[in-house]
Amino acid sequence: MCVVTPSSVLVSSANFPLANFWAEQLNLPLVTSEPAAGLYLIYDDQGLALAHADLPSIHPVRVDFSAGAMAHRLQQGGGRGQALAKACGLKAGITPRVLDATLGLATDAVVLTSLGCQVVGIERHPWVAALVQDALQRVASISELSWLEERFQLLAGDSTQGMAALAAAASFKPQVVYLDPMFPSSEKTAQVKKEMRFFRDLVGQDLDAGLLLEQALDLASHRVVVKRPRIAPELAGKKPTFSLVGKANRFDIYALHSLQGK
Repeated sequence: MCVVTPSSVLVSSANFPLANFWAEQLNLPLVTSEPAAGLYLIYDDQGLALAHADLPSIHPVRVDFSAGAMAHRLQQGGGRGQALAKACGLKAGITPRVLDATLGLATDAVVLTSLGCQVVGIERHPWVAALVQDALQRVASISELSWLEERFQLLAGDSTQGMAALAAAASFKPQVVYLDPMFPSSEKTAQVKKEMRFFRDLVGQDLDAGLLLEQALDLASHRVVVKRPRIAPELAGKKPTFSLVGKANRFDIYALHSLQGK
């Protein structure tokens, strides 16, 4: 379930044309002062970001594919040897088409795109989809990231309300459907990633994730991959074909058919 506070506004202290664009797109009042409480969006010279008036000491959440943690992961993440790539079936000669049905901030989707996959990402919360779209627009002129425009497509929509229809509208036939439902928060996680605290306040938990798995299994031609906390139960109680377990997370793989190279 998505949670948005009644004080929702878009704040911009300067006359940025894109601030007006996003205010209109998201049906938010454009103001110059921060609200007294609650979640809100800001637009500044770095683009669109999510902030929380009640947690001013925590930096706003911003999607950036060209710098920071994302750039480091693209450069040093382990390529096709990393667990995400293995879970999705990437091997020499095998680069599947992937539908990320729970896109979020697009980190895993962009990693898969960087490894050569054609990826469609679906995000149901309009604010989160806007953060990703704004990030894509900011890197559109960076030649080193031209593969994003070539191989990644963002769709704003709710996968639980018709995953197959959304994929069909994009003329996309996924071999792999990837699910990363919002994990229940833990004290340890909150301490490590404090900036995610108010992001969880915005999107809430994916209590309907079981519906996603059901639709994903109907749609994927070859496998469904579900990212879970390492010790969490299987999604919807359905046992996977096999799992790849890491220190904090694991990937549950529901194999339908073998992925074959060209």
